This record gives sequence, C-alpha cells and structure tokens, in this order.
Amino acid sequence: MQPPAGSQVSRVPAQRTPSEQLPPAPAPPAPQPPRRRMRTVLTVVAGVLALLCLGGVATAYVWYTRASTPDRSTPDVVVDNYLRAFLVDRNDVRADLFTCERQADLQAVRDLRAEIEQRESKFGVAVRVSWGQLTRTPSSEGESVGTTLTISGSAEGVVRSSRREDWTFSVVEGDDGWRICGGTQAS
Repeated sequence: MQPPAGSQVSRVPAQRTPSEQLPPAPAPPAPQPPRRRMRTVLTVVAGVLALLCLGGVATAYVWYTRASTPDRSTPDVVVDNYLRAFLVDRNDVRADLFTCERQADLQAVRDLRAEIEQRESKFGVAVRVSWGQLTRTPSSEGESVGTTLTISGSAEGVVRSSRREDWTFSVVEGDDGWRICGGTQAS
C-alpha cells in the first residue's frame, strides 16, 4: 500500500517494543506420553507370580525328595521299611532301597514270599504278614534286628490259619545310612 498523495512518509525506522527485540522464546517441551501405570503394575504382578512359582517348585522338590528318599536312619527303621516293601506291598524296587548293594543274603526272605504267593494262588486265600517289636542287638559288622513275623491266611474275611516265626536281620551302616545284608529264620 502506498501512502496517500501529499502525506509525508517518515524514513525513520520504526521502533520495536522490547518484546519484539528478543529472540523468539523456545517452544515448550513436547508433552510427555501418559505414564504407563498399567505396564508397571503388570510388571510387578508378573515378578511376584514368577517368585511364587519358583518358591512352589522349590517346595515341591523338597517334598518330593523327602517322600521318595527311603528312611535308613536306624537299623530297626530299615528292617520295618524292608518288611513292609517286600512282604506286604511286594514291591521289589522299593525293597531294594533297603538292602546291601553287594553280598546281600536274603534268600530265606525271598523263599518266604514265594511260599506266601504259592499258598495264595493254590488255596485262594489272602496271606498277610505282620511283625512285632523290633529288637536291636550290636554285632561285629553292625547290628542285628530280631522280630517275630505273624503270617495269617484268610478267606472271605475269616482267618483260616496263622503261624509265628522268629527272624533275625543283619544290618550294616554305609555312607547313605543303614541297609539289610541278611535275613534268616531263627531255629
């Protein structure tokens, strides 16, 4: 636009106000994205759950180890566990956990179980074995444990026959506890 004719135009530079003389102010920082509270909460919850799971796994392992490890702490406990595994449960694998790894002379006990199984199949009876007090006696190789086995045959819930036998078991202590190395019927 041109000034109207006859007006005077001043050639003096226009004065700027102080705010116009300053460089432009820096732009305000970009707004930060909203905090991720949900992500933080989920991370904490996931961490706690992971720790609980690890604790549960460790606890399950300890319980399993205690349940599956045979108790070979004393000679009488070993004999009790062996008799239960071999003559009552008839679990050879479990029974082997209580016997000496070498030179175990348990043929007499094996013969007794074979006789029990033969009677059951031949006469159609259920044969049960129980034992009384386990008596420990020191021996030259370890200890011997004596007990009286009661062998009862029953049919239809009625006891048909019963006999008692005195047995002695030789038990030795090894690196992993006591083990049975022999068993004989006392004469």
